[in-house]
Amino acid sequence: MTQIRQNNIAITSPVSSTVNPVFARHETFHPRFGWLRKGFDAATGDRGIFLREDATVRLGVGKNMVNAIRYWCNAFKVLTDDVPSDLGDRLYRDDGWDPFTEDPATLWLLHWNLLKPPCHATAWHFTFNVFRSLEFSQDELFKALCNHRDSVAHRIAESSVKKDVSCILRMYVEQETHKTGVSEDSLDCPFSELGIIHTAGDSRHYTFRVGSKRNLPAEIVVSACLEYASWVGRGQRTIGISRLLYDIGSPGTIFKLTETAVCDAIEKVQRKFKSIELSDSAGLIQLSFNSDPEKLAEDLLNRYYQGRRGETQQ
Repeated sequence: MTQIRQNNIAITSPVSSTVNPVFARHETFHPRFGWLRKGFDAATGDRGIFLREDATVRLGVGKNMVNAIRYWCNAFKVLTDDVPSDLGDRLYRDDGWDPFTEDPATLWLLHWNLLKPPCHATAWHFTFNVFRSLEFSQDELFKALCNHRDSVAHRIAESSVKKDVSCILRMYVEQETHKTGVSEDSLDCPFSELGIIHTAGDSRHYTFRVGSKRNLPAEIVVSACLEYASWVGRGQRTIGISRLLYDIGSPGTIFKLTETAVCDAIEKVQRKFKSIELSDSAGLIQLSFNSDPEKLAEDLLNRYYQGRRGETQQ
């Protein structure tokens, strides 16, 4: 059980025990536009595609990129052990939720799935869950991650840790391409659209943006809350808002949300989704639900994407 302290409050979570000590498997490539769909489609047609001698020809990328696509597809859980997963099927089949990742909500959903257990991106887990500095430099994040590396996989080289830090910042921070010109390497990663990490005054310092996010739908927040409750709730039908905000692996830490943002999302969803409600008992604010939270989370996502499909067809 992992424990840290937030405002002198001990925070524990069993989620951290399901983080695999994996570093720098991305071959220095952040996930690019279309890669997850490309990997899903390729694995759907041939589950051994990534190990084929002609994989570079069939995927249309270099050998290192083949390895990166394979890693990211499995890390985001679009594939599981190179086999299309339920999430991948729901998202990327031709009639899936969002086969071309046109809705920013899908990027938030993928961000959540990258970090939820089992997590195969140790540096990402650390950065969003354990590293609690809201403002930081690249070097500060690197040093903190090295200390974390020492406790989970001390034989990993510092060069691998440095690659992960660089990849995280490249992945989530919007790049100023006008200074260097546009090239394949300078194209923004789609996850920079989340706006969750910004430069702070100069290109060497960064800040997490904490609070509500304009492109993060309430349904994504609440489905994540329900999933988290299913992992840690031990069959209970309530979970405290404080746990959803501060626990390692919780939606609050992964999405960088405030209490107001989480409560607003729950209140918005409960107007149409009667299976949940925000309750206040003796000053303790809780999310309450009337059936299996994991099933409710899936139902909520289905409703969201079906609603979006209906809007686009009008």
